[in-house]
Amino acid sequence: MTLPAPTADQIWVWIKDWLVFHTPAPFQPLASILCIVAAIIVVFASLFALTVLLERKGLGRMQNRYGPNRVGPFGILQPIADAVKSLTKEDIVPRSADHVVHYLAPLVLVAASFLAYAVLPIGRNMTAVNLDAGVLFFFAIGSATELAVFMAGWSSRNKYSLLGAMRAIAQMVSYEIPLILSSIAVVMIAGTLSTSAIVDEQARYTHGIAHWFVFTPWGLAGFILFMIAATAETNRSPFDLPEGESEIIAGYFIEYSGFKFALFFLAEYIEMFAVSGLGITLFLGGWSSPVSFLAWIPSWIWFFGKLLALICCFIWVRGTLPRLRMDQLMNFAWKFMLPMTLFVILSAGVWRFLPATIAGSGALGAVVRWLVCAFIVLLPYVTLARALESGRKIEKREYRFAE
Repeated sequence: MTLPAPTADQIWVWIKDWLVFHTPAPFQPLASILCIVAAIIVVFASLFALTVLLERKGLGRMQNRYGPNRVGPFGILQPIADAVKSLTKEDIVPRSADHVVHYLAPLVLVAASFLAYAVLPIGRNMTAVNLDAGVLFFFAIGSATELAVFMAGWSSRNKYSLLGAMRAIAQMVSYEIPLILSSIAVVMIAGTLSTSAIVDEQARYTHGIAHWFVFTPWGLAGFILFMIAATAETNRSPFDLPEGESEIIAGYFIEYSGFKFALFFLAEYIEMFAVSGLGITLFLGGWSSPVSFLAWIPSWIWFFGKLLALICCFIWVRGTLPRLRMDQLMNFAWKFMLPMTLFVILSAGVWRFLPATIAGSGALGAVVRWLVCAFIVLLPYVTLARALESGRKIEKREYRFAE
């Protein structure tokens, strides 16, 4: 038995099959699992190091200051220096802390963050575990991160860490609801919870243009709401209240140092990559190209290209928007995000059933369906936005120099 010749699109699948093929038959299932796990850890841990460097460089440019520029040419070795520093710093644990839970919290957080990649289709035939309920598995695993955050805050026996943990739980639970609801619209249209099947549904072309869900009114609105909720779920600015330095110093991981702190830092970025990957899968066609004449580009390149674009958006938002207050954060979640996701689901339902009932077929039916679904989304957006603005008392600011 010989393996077929590898192609650029399936090169990584071929390498995995080649390694498994040269493993003794009793150990081949274990070898296949180890290859997949090792690939996920190495690729996304390396992407974490690259993203931290790009973020520090990018924020430096946005804020008119220098980023890392001393370690290696143009500071490109700064991630290695940070890793060495984290490994060599002293690990300090409070005397009154629950040592077992304090030790397990960062491990649980990192493990749960990496497990989410099991159902993400990174490329064609590149899904680690092709579950029929992949979307459900992703959100179920994501709930373990909330448990890890609470473990870290409670076990530290520190009022600032506990307050940060409670802030994080309130924020993550509040924004997890619109995150899931915005995904339900995709599940309704695709008719499946399988992430691979959702990508296959979008990897079709009409007149050379892909059927990405983001190209629909409900898909565009759902994608924006999904990414806003994802920003809050990953505690990224402007939703980084659990780590508010001005009020609670460093939040739920204030009592962590050395490598344990580095694990929290790693988990935040790994979780950001994972939820961005799910957004790509649900709304941006996953590994598929936007137009048919670019389908020759390997599918995994498309996935990571979209992922880097979303990462740049996260960095841009962090360098642009100020941190919200806690009341603003909760009002935005329950008074705007939640109702909007419900209207997105309504718009998706109309999109599914309108052609057969009112709009008919052909170009006119498609235009009518598009306009109706857009109106269902835009009207509540304007109404809810005005309702949030009406309760605010904005006064003119006066800037004075200190005397």
